[in-house]
Amino acid sequence: MTAQGSLLITQGDVAGIGPEVVARAFLSGAPNGPAVVVGDVGVMRRAVACIGGGLAVLPVTSPQLPADWPADTVPVWQVPGLPPDLASVPFGRIDARAGAAAAACIEAAVRVVRAGQASAIVTAPIHKEALAAAGVPYPGHTEMLQALSVDAGAPLPPVRMMLANDELRTVLVTIHMSLRRAIDALDFDGVLQTIRIAHGAMQSAGIARPRIAVAGLNPHAGEGGHFGDEELRFIGPAVAAARADGIDAQGPFAPDTVFMRARHVASHPGEFDVVVSMVHDHGLIAVKYLGVEQGVNVTLGLPFARTSPDHGTAFDLAGTGRADPSSLLAAMRMAREMVAQGRERAPG
Repeated sequence: MTAQGSLLITQGDVAGIGPEVVARAFLSGAPNGPAVVVGDVGVMRRAVACIGGGLAVLPVTSPQLPADWPADTVPVWQVPGLPPDLASVPFGRIDARAGAAAAACIEAAVRVVRAGQASAIVTAPIHKEALAAAGVPYPGHTEMLQALSVDAGAPLPPVRMMLANDELRTVLVTIHMSLRRAIDALDFDGVLQTIRIAHGAMQSAGIARPRIAVAGLNPHAGEGGHFGDEELRFIGPAVAAARADGIDAQGPFAPDTVFMRARHVASHPGEFDVVVSMVHDHGLIAVKYLGVEQGVNVTLGLPFARTSPDHGTAFDLAGTGRADPSSLLAAMRMAREMVAQGRERAPG
C-alpha cells in the first residue's frame, strides 16, 4: 500500500454518530484499500464498543500504512493537540471540545493531503454550533476546506457544494447562510461560475458534454417577472453566457419541477446530468428526499478530492450503535472513484 492511495477519514463530532459510522465502515471491510482515521484513539475505541466490538483500534504514528496492516483493525492517527479525554464527552450534546477536535482533525487531514501523503479526505459529520462554541471561524466543512486548501494570504479557490446519489446531482450557488443573505448574495458572476464549475466536475466524472439544468430562484422561475425578477436580471443571462462558452446549460426552470426532470431511474432516464440550484434547501431537499443513505456531499473546486456523508451528527442516535453507515460508505466509494478519475486524466 502506498500513501498516495490512502483515504483520510476524519472522525467528525465526537458527540455525534460520526465515530460510530466510521467504525461500522471498517467493520464491513469497506475501505477497499488503505484508509486511516484522523482522530482520537479513545473516541474510536468508544465507538467500536458502541457497535458491539469486532475491531481492534490501533494507533499509527503517521497517515501512511504499512503493506502488512492487519485486517479487522481501525488505524487511527492521533492528531497532536486534541482536547484531553475526548472519550468522556457526552453523546448528543453540543460541546466546545468536540468542535475544537473536529476542526483540528480537518486541519491535520488537509495538511497531509496537500503534502501528497494521502489521496483524498472523507469527512464524518460535524456540528456547526460546536464549531462556533470552540471559536472556529467557519460555518461548515466547505468554507473551512476552502480556506485551508491554500497558503495564508493566497486567493481562495472558487468552491461549490455538490450533493449526489445514483439518481440525482445538484450543485449550489450559495451554501451556508441565511436565506435572506443568500438571495442578496446571488448575482450573474456567481451563477455563471457555478455553471462552469458544475460543467468541469461532470467532465471530470467522464461525461463529455454534460447537460446542465439551471433552477430559478422564485416560484415558477419568476413567471416572466411577476413573482420576482432575478431570473430576468441575472440567472437567465448567466445561462446564455454559459451557452456562448459552449456549455450545454438550459433554464432557468421552475425549481419545484426541474428535479423531477433531472432524476435518473430505469423507467425515466433523466433529461439532465446535474441541476444548478440557487440556494441550499432548494437543491438539498430534492436529493435528500430520495434517501440520505446513498447521498454524498462533494466539495468541487478544491485541489484534492473531498467527500462526506449526506447527513448530520444525529445526536438522537449517538451512542446507541444503530447509526447507518451507508452514506459514509458511498462517500468513500466516490472519493476513490474521484482519485482514480484524476489519475486517468493526469498527463503522461
